[in-house]
Formats: sequence, structure tokens, C-alpha cells
Amino acid sequence: MSTSLVILSFAVGPANADPDVDDIDKVADRVDRLWHDAEQAQERHHDASIELKELRRELRGLRSDAERQSTEVDGVRTQVEDSIVSQYTAGAGVGTVGELAVSEDPDRFLSDLSTMSSFNDMQDDMFDDFATEADALRLREQAVADRTSEVEQTEAELREEMETVEQNADEAQEILDGLEEEQREQIAAASSSGSTTEVPSDVPPAGRAQAAVDYALAQVGDSYVYGASGPDAFDCSGLTSMAWAQAGVALPRSSSAQMAGGGTPVSMSELQPGDLVFYYSPVSHVALYIGNGQIVHAANPGTGVVVAGVSTMPVSGAVRPG
Repeated sequence: MSTSLVILSFAVGPANADPDVDDIDKVADRVDRLWHDAEQAQERHHDASIELKELRRELRGLRSDAERQSTEVDGVRTQVEDSIVSQYTAGAGVGTVGELAVSEDPDRFLSDLSTMSSFNDMQDDMFDDFATEADALRLREQAVADRTSEVEQTEAELREEMETVEQNADEAQEILDGLEEEQREQIAAASSSGSTTEVPSDVPPAGRAQAAVDYALAQVGDSYVYGASGPDAFDCSGLTSMAWAQAGVALPRSSSAQMAGGGTPVSMSELQPGDLVFYYSPVSHVALYIGNGQIVHAANPGTGVVVAGVSTMPVSGAVRPG
């Protein structure tokens, strides 16, 4: 059990005690902070997943380039060897040619080639071709090694972020499990303050975005689960990405990536139904604007998917997908 959890458990007191309102408020704040920390880690996990997908794509391309380049080097090596053999089959250089022919390392091949006494009799352009292709192969092999290292590092980051998600979520749940049912209800009420599971009937028409708005509103009351994107549970960016998918728009799978590349930036005074609204700094939460100063969003594990006021969290920007 963490130190912070011990302190909070002491603040709440024994399970059969009735903590005053201030104590419950403190516990509610702590639970909200743990949920938010877990969400931040989950969104970083999404970002790392996007990066890892791109890195793996690049790595596949680099490996293919390296394989093609290796074939090019082998081809030029064969040409060089054939040229040497044609010039030395009748002379004492045959032994050297034999050693040269079995050298798989391009650098050693070049080194051995340059020390041969009759090197000047070779075709200079053939030697230059091999040197150029060998240099290109080294560059590609280094690029493969570098990208492989980046992939491994990103995979480690993914594991670390998921551990952070689980640690914070488990700690929040442990706190809640230590409370009486009435106290948990008070926590839930504090967490969902300003939110409702009632779907508004006066959502303005949103044109192409109507499909996104309709889908998101249909999920009101669903659970919040870290990393989920439906059909019955969502995290914040999972909900918005699935909502806009109904309108044929593919959004990145993280709140920060959606803000950076999910559409055209708009001011808060220009908001239209379907726009994405982002919260906190750095960005770690996203919601779908539905009009009349309201959003629908996957809030947290204690609240789920709800309708809330657009300014119930610190706003960091908005974009219009499509």
C-alpha cells in the first residue's frame, strides 16, 4: 500500500465511522486525482501505441531496403570477383583471389582488394560501384539498428504506462472498497457533479457530424474502462474516435493526437455540434460538443459516459473533424 493511501485511509477513519463532509471531499478529490492520473497514463499509452505502429512500419521498410541493398552488394561483389578471376587465372594471384572470393565482409573485401599488387589493372568504375553499394548497405543496416532500438524503447514505455494506469486505478478502487456504501455514493455524487445521464432532446442539427453526435449520445450510461473503445465501455478518446467513425472520419487513438491532427482548430465561441473539445495541459481528455454549452464524454470509472457542461474542466482547445 502506498504512503498516500495510508494517509488517506487514516483521514477517512475506520470503515464504521462517519467522516465529516470535509473528509469525504478530500477522499473524493484523491480518487478523482488517481483516476485522472490513470487517464493521463492511458492517453500516453495510446500515443506510444501510435508511435510504435509507425516505427514498426518504418522498420519493415528499412529491413526490406537493407535486404535489397545486400543483394546489390552481392551482385557487384560477383562482378568484381569475376573480373579478378579473368585477369589472374594464369598467374600467381589465384590464391589471393580464392581468399577474396570467400570474404563476406564488405570492408575486408575492399581492404583485401586494395592490397592486391595488380589492383591498378582492374576496372576502376567497378571498384567504385562496390564501394558505393557497400557504404549504402552500412547506412541501411545502421538505420535498421537505430529503428529497432526505438521500437524496443517504445515497447518499454508502453509497458510502463500500462503499469501506471493499473497502479492508479487499483489504488482508487482500494480506497473506495474501504468505504461504506453511503460514503461511496457521496464520492460518486461528487465525481459526477454537473453531469447527467439524461440525453438532451434539443441537440441542434450537426450536418455530417450528426452521426457522430447521435452515436456518442447513444452511449450515455455506458461504463468507463481504460483503453476501451466500445461497444459497451469507453475511455475518452475511444468514445470520440468511435463516434466520428460513424461519420466516416478516422481519428487518431489519443486525445493529444486528435487535437494535433484530428481536424481544423476552432475557437470556443465557434463551437458546433460534433466538434472535439480538449482538456487539461498537457492534453489528456477529450469530449464531443453537442450544442447548447454541453458535451458528451467518457468521464471516469465512477461516472461513465455522461452529458456535462463544456466548461466543467479546464479547456485547452477544440477542433472540427471532417
